[in-house]
Amino acid sequence: MSTKPRIFSGAQPTGNLHLGNYLGAVRNWVRLQADYECIYCVVDLHAITVAQDPAELSRATREVAAAYLAAGVDATTSIVFNQARVAAHAELAWIFNCVARLGWLNRMTQFKEKAGKNRENASTGLYVYPNLMAADILAYRATHVPVGEDQKQHIELARDIAQKFNKDFGVDLFPLPEPVIQAEAARVMSLRDGTKKMSKSDPSDMSRINLTDSPDLIAQKIRRATTDPLPLPDTVEGLSGRAEATNLVTIYAGLADQEVADVVAKFAGANFSTFKEALTQLAIDTLAPITGEMRRLTADPGYIDGVLRDGAARARALAAPVLADVHKAVGLLTD
Repeated sequence: MSTKPRIFSGAQPTGNLHLGNYLGAVRNWVRLQADYECIYCVVDLHAITVAQDPAELSRATREVAAAYLAAGVDATTSIVFNQARVAAHAELAWIFNCVARLGWLNRMTQFKEKAGKNRENASTGLYVYPNLMAADILAYRATHVPVGEDQKQHIELARDIAQKFNKDFGVDLFPLPEPVIQAEAARVMSLRDGTKKMSKSDPSDMSRINLTDSPDLIAQKIRRATTDPLPLPDTVEGLSGRAEATNLVTIYAGLADQEVADVVAKFAGANFSTFKEALTQLAIDTLAPITGEMRRLTADPGYIDGVLRDGAARARALAAPVLADVHKAVGLLTD
């Protein structure tokens, strides 16, 4: 049995995974494998909180799994699976629905952002989504969750649920998971608007670099990325108030695994046409091998399904004793 701390994380199979997902999550998942016992999930149950085309959901689930593997997640040492194959997620989420308080969910900012003005027509699944996220983590007694700053609220809720469950039922069953906050390069913004996060849901495909994009398309998107007329500054402070410039420099720093200050020093005084050429080459050199491996893997859906089935079996084995302890604590009679 592993003595390493345990990580759980996942991504939704909605839209293409993009550069922000890679720099902010998947690349870090690969690195975390050295120091943690890792469980990486394609969270398809989260995806259906909004309407999905069933065939597209299945295709996208395999594609996201392929992206994990192509980026370097090792499915023999880490667990890779899709959420729907492990019933513990949904079962524990229902129990947590009965533990979490309405006031807690009312404070969750992501529901307000996603539901928008259409709040009354949003699904109840979207509203209780954070309880399912808590179940994802706590079904495995995960101790750490890699997240960006914008996801910290969900980890805080998972901690609140774990603490209340333990207190309500007089047990010491769930750990209080800790967020693993990613580096500054994790926050990748839109190529069209440096004040907005790069997003799968942005209607403009030119706003993001997808992991499935060809080298020519990557070059086109970077060439057309919004900038300002000034040359690059010679200090990080010179980026203040220049959202688009900051974004492109941050992307370069993330891809090169360098500090932003080092990138600014390297390109001080350069115009953006010169900088974009260097950024384009770096992006292609980094992403093209991943894209190629993704294409190879998705061409063999049977292989992907085998990885997901094997991962789900291993995940179920970890979750089963946790659910048994939950049933006992709550007083549910189960076999």
